[in-house]
Amino acid sequence: MATIKIQQIKSKIGYPVDQKRTLEALGLHKISQVVEKEDTPAIRGMIRKVHHLVTVID
Repeated sequence: MATIKIQQIKSKIGYPVDQKRTLEALGLHKISQVVEKEDTPAIRGMIRKVHHLVTVID
């Protein structure tokens, strides 16, 4: 299955708890950290929820 790289570009400080937990579920803990995940609808939904804090690297 295809994979996507996700990078955290903004701090989670000041955002709701559910968005912080979504970042943690994606495996992101620091700014500029990059994780590689399988490209599934569930992961895409998580990215959509925190789209203002992350970017998808091609």
